[in-house]
Amino acid sequence: MPSSRTWVPPAPYDLARTLRVLRRGRGDPSCRQEPDGTWWRCSRTPDGPVTLRISDRPDPIAGRLITGTAWGPGTGWVLEQLPALLGADDEPDAFRPRHRVVAAAHRKHGGLRLSRTGLVMESLVPSVLEQRITTGSAHYAWRRLLNRYGEQPPGPAPEEMRIPPSAAAWRMVPSWEWHRAGVDRSRAAAILRACSYAPRLEEAAVMELPEATTRLQLIPGIGPWTAAETLQRTLGAADALTLGDLHLPVQITYALTGARGGTDEQMLQLLEPYAGQRHRAARLILLGGRLPNRRAHRAPHSRIAHL
Repeated sequence: MPSSRTWVPPAPYDLARTLRVLRRGRGDPSCRQEPDGTWWRCSRTPDGPVTLRISDRPDPIAGRLITGTAWGPGTGWVLEQLPALLGADDEPDAFRPRHRVVAAAHRKHGGLRLSRTGLVMESLVPSVLEQRITTGSAHYAWRRLLNRYGEQPPGPAPEEMRIPPSAAAWRMVPSWEWHRAGVDRSRAAAILRACSYAPRLEEAAVMELPEATTRLQLIPGIGPWTAAETLQRTLGAADALTLGDLHLPVQITYALTGARGGTDEQMLQLLEPYAGQRHRAARLILLGGRLPNRRAHRAPHSRIAHL
């Protein structure tokens, strides 16, 4: 039988903006948004697989209620974590805009909250898949691997959804299946090494950001970019700024100064007034819309299955 928990969100609150970073493309088999605004998530918790449905509805007393309904062995764990997943642990009131473009985005998107999943491997594997290739190619690899090796979720999840594989199951994926999914040897090796230390990496979910970052980067193949992308979701870390990205420093520098060709060093200098909140500032700048044309990716064609 399903179990449910309700949460009264603050005002303003944007459920879609809060959860969208957890979805790896529109075809993500583990996370999807229905046309009516309902969200489905299929996760592997410390207690086992779980299906979570999140619905948003008006309420005559509270004004608005968000309800999480869960099925499967991980029900108790995921419902306990539900407020954090929805951004209840986030502290957006601590943020102070220092630039006009940031202030405008902050006013327009004041309902943004940073989601905290409390799960490391769930975010780490797709983040490794996104290293050095186009987003579309990474999303294709995630879909293909989950459709082939993911588990059928408990409860009434949409038919095409899947529970991400366990660390042991990831380690059993044959080398040719990584290749067919477009995942090169170095990224596959990084995922397999991480899976060998999955219990120790999951401990990062209760660490402070600096310690969690250090823990993840002990694994060869996991650098600052991957650690930040993972901990932004696992911890809801407001200061987990992505470094080493092809586009982000260019976008931040252009939005705040109008200059093109920004670097990580320039981005760090510009975001210094937001110390402790640099990831939130970057998210708001990207939502603000004043961005240059994206560079062509260094590896525009990363499908390698035919090779």
